[in-house]
Amino acid sequence: MSSTKVLVLGGTSEARALAARLDELGIAFVSSLAGRVSRPRLPVGDVRIGGFGGVAGLTAALRDDRFTHVVDATHPFAVTMRSHAVAACAAADVPLVRLARPGWREHPDAPTWHWVSTYAGARALVDAQGWRRPFVTTGRQTLEHYRGWDDKAALVRIVEPLDIPAPPAWTVLHTRGPFDVDTEIATMREHAVDVVLTKDSGGSYTAAKLTAARELGVPVVVVARPAAPAGLREVSTLDEVVTFLRS
Repeated sequence: MSSTKVLVLGGTSEARALAARLDELGIAFVSSLAGRVSRPRLPVGDVRIGGFGGVAGLTAALRDDRFTHVVDATHPFAVTMRSHAVAACAAADVPLVRLARPGWREHPDAPTWHWVSTYAGARALVDAQGWRRPFVTTGRQTLEHYRGWDDKAALVRIVEPLDIPAPPAWTVLHTRGPFDVDTEIATMREHAVDVVLTKDSGGSYTAAKLTAARELGVPVVVVARPAAPAGLREVSTLDEVVTFLRS
């Protein structure tokens, strides 16, 4: 595989694990991070940080840097990057595969959760149910959907600081996971959380809050994953990615 050169669209634990595997196998690769986090956890190997400039920019990068394969290992909700990767790989005639962590649809507690398709739907459900102290864990870039919650004592957990001040009633926690179940239980008790808002990020990295919610009898609202672009091949293991690269 001496001629193989892989672009890993990363920023996730799966992408870091893939970088380590490729490094072990001696496969040339570059990991690309969006640059939205000021202190990202960096993978091994070469790393580029920042956007490509849309589909045209990514297409040019694939051609100019002679990438032979692309692995999209971005977050399950990185919809724009995914669509750009599909279009750019088609234009540059570069094979693409999606490394997707398993979602939470098969979680034992999933049937008890409130599933919605949008952040607006999550907000509407919280308002309809009369919950007053939501624990918002859907990410900083989703908070615009909850800006009208001036009357709710929302607990908001984010990694990066907010761009504008939060409503006075909110409590903002600047911290980065993973979190264990005991910590999540203590956090929810301390802030008297009456509903957890999350999105189907999947995996185990942020799943402790789901167990904590069950232990405390706190309802959970989950924003479902967006559908994958038509025709995009998805795998869930590193071995499957390596097989893809060798095919």
